[in-house]
Amino acid sequence: MFTRDIHKIKMVAYELEPALAAQIFQAVSDSAPVRSAASVSRCLDLVRRLPADLVLCGADPVKYRPLLLALKNSGLNIPVLVVSRMPEVSEWLDALDSGAADYCGAPFETQPIQWLIGSVLRSTGQAAA
Repeated sequence: MFTRDIHKIKMVAYELEPALAAQIFQAVSDSAPVRSAASVSRCLDLVRRLPADLVLCGADPVKYRPLLLALKNSGLNIPVLVVSRMPEVSEWLDALDSGAADYCGAPFETQPIQWLIGSVLRSTGQAAA
């Protein structure tokens, strides 16, 4: 169960297919706006300005590795959930080894994705008590 109102979670999508981002946002909250970033610097800017609770990122290592490094170097302790349309164990392990909080694959059902996001937020200290 969530320890925070799921409708208040602020997420940023970075290099994530719009359809996948929309599926996750819809599963979490029909009213949650999709905030997306096309560059690492824009993603960092959105994370700071919102401030964001979670970053959703596509499963391309060329994209998520620089993002994870930039977040770490900037001192921003924001969890990154790597999202894949075609999940594979090797991708999952690489994402975790690179510093992602977790990895998930489509399709998304409401209860499991809510549980996963809640788990990520709790484990990284982002969820309110």
